[in-house]
Amino acid sequence: MGGGRTEEQRLRDIVVLRRVRDRIDREYARPLNVEALARGAHMSVGHLSREFRRVYGESVYSYLMTRRIERAMTLLRRGDLTVTEVCFAVGSSSLGTFSTRFTELVGVSPSVYRRDHSQAAEGIPPCLAKQVTRPVRNRSGIEKPGPDDRP
Repeated sequence: MGGGRTEEQRLRDIVVLRRVRDRIDREYARPLNVEALARGAHMSVGHLSREFRRVYGESVYSYLMTRRIERAMTLLRRGDLTVTEVCFAVGSSSLGTFSTRFTELVGVSPSVYRRDHSQAAEGIPPCLAKQVTRPVRNRSGIEKPGPDDRP
């Protein structure tokens, strides 16, 4: 939002970016990609990508993948779904890409996480469980979209 843009225009763009982020939070399990999000926000892909990173400190794709992996962690801890079922439940269409991204963010494969962390949040109040079980972002490992994240 460089030179020539008024404060009012910048604020309008921030509102639009918040809506994009909220859409990702709500619809992470749907087939979302940066192109669809930009279209829905009436922005170019480049503008959305630059401004989202500037405002939120990470790429749109990284934010989407983090939401998906957070939800996958919760489903895997429940233990009633297979890794493949969890993969598709969080909106990934490729088990290989899902497993790779999960391992990059969480540090262990989804199957190891399911086996070893089923009791990870037991006894922790729900308001704190999200903090304790949140994945740590590995910025270098999740910036490139996988084959299931392209239009």
